[in-house]
Amino acid sequence: MFRKLHESGAASLTLTIDGEPVKAEAGESVAAVLLRQSTPASRSTPVNESPRAPYCMMGVCFECLAVIDGVASTQSCMVPVREGMRVERQHGKRSVQA
Repeated sequence: MFRKLHESGAASLTLTIDGEPVKAEAGESVAAVLLRQSTPASRSTPVNESPRAPYCMMGVCFECLAVIDGVASTQSCMVPVREGMRVERQHGKRSVQA
């Protein structure tokens, strides 16, 4: 559904989404990269496990929550991509790790 309009001179980098390498450009948000994937969902709801995808892209709606570099419930629309970043889709209830 979505595709990237490349900016001239933008640095290319690689991050992983659920363990799979994904190409991105510096300056993009994690949510923008998620929306270009074949499965754009960033999380599933805690109660019904229904898929949710980035929506407002400005940090208001919280639909874009994902696990970024091990931190759960991170607003992916507010985080710029970095080389080697690890992104995981967040499924169900957030768990507390000891």
